[in-house]
Amino acid sequence: MDGRTGRSRNPYELTEESPVYVISVAAQLSGLHPQTLRQYDRLGLVSPDRTAGRGRRYSARDVELLRTVQQLSQDEGINLAGIKRIIELESQVAALQQRVAELSTAVEGAAAAMQQREAQVHASYRRDLVPYQDVQQASALVVWRPKRSE
Repeated sequence: MDGRTGRSRNPYELTEESPVYVISVAAQLSGLHPQTLRQYDRLGLVSPDRTAGRGRRYSARDVELLRTVQQLSQDEGINLAGIKRIIELESQVAALQQRVAELSTAVEGAAAAMQQREAQVHASYRRDLVPYQDVQQASALVVWRPKRSE
């Protein structure tokens, strides 16, 4: 089952998260040296999946992240600790955005269910009842006098 869509996924279907690139190919795609990729893995900046033999397998998303790390380091002058924090915060933001989307969907579903239930309740009202209207009290004074017997 795919956790995001709730449907079964073909295990042979390639996505941007499929670990397919060995370290030498990922290094070429990212423009970095393989030793740099190993260092980034040790520091926890980009952690690729591992094979049964503990070999690294990078996904397209990992390669893009490697390029981002390189750009932040070289062009922006951010140190690796800062880059790691940026990556962690971006991951946290993405997770929170996904959670907000899930909760919004749940709220919309609950609102629709409530409106449906409200419509059912209104449909069950008896139509022969007349709504009560409060009668305003008049300020007139009425004097009653008994009839006199003559």
